[in-house]
Amino acid sequence: MLILPDSKGSGTKPRGIQVAVSGSLDVVVGEKLATAIEKLSAPVPQPDGSKDPREAPRRRADALEMVLDMAAGAGERSVTAVPAALINLSVPADAPDKSALAFGGSITHSTLLETSCDGVVVMTIVDGERVPLDMGRSKRLFTASQRRALFERDRCCIKCGAPASRTQAHHIAHWSDGGATDLANGCLLCASCHADVHHNGWDVYMGPDAHPWLIPPEVVDRRSRPIPAYNRRFADELPNAA
Repeated sequence: MLILPDSKGSGTKPRGIQVAVSGSLDVVVGEKLATAIEKLSAPVPQPDGSKDPREAPRRRADALEMVLDMAAGAGERSVTAVPAALINLSVPADAPDKSALAFGGSITHSTLLETSCDGVVVMTIVDGERVPLDMGRSKRLFTASQRRALFERDRCCIKCGAPASRTQAHHIAHWSDGGATDLANGCLLCASCHADVHHNGWDVYMGPDAHPWLIPPEVVDRRSRPIPAYNRRFADELPNAA
């Protein structure tokens, strides 16, 4: 049985409004889903070697997100395929902080930033009566070739080491804040670590070695010392992160 988390005891902060999911599947489809969730929801140690802070329901929900991300790119042979998810976002002209998804309802600004990192977002500006004033064009962010470049450099999730096929492309400087969609402003993060960066105090910056570095929140490391990307964390010598 797939148990999704609520806002308590999940090991991470919720992304705003939660969605309850239930359903009835035949035994074969149910077995496929359970197998995929079980495989992808194994605990992942933190960069300092400590245990995964997520409880089982949170890990299963993160695993379900990975399954959906992989399904979105199922038509592509490459693990670096761009997700095909299309997100419709309504933005009130006089209250942009009250933006809402077509099905999910109101979202927080941090959730919007996370969602817009690696998907297709169609933004519609509406007036107080929800009448469209301007239909924004869809903007596919990281292209397949850019994702291949990220794969070649990062190899895996820069925080936990999850395989590249399970990662999303993250804008280090948010696209909505003018951040460029290129190798110098991108990195690979799995769904769980992506949420940590947007919601749980983790930060990413590009080091002088042209590789991404992580800065943990004070609750993880009181001194917030920089951590190199996972694929470079165990190198014998690394340049200073400062």
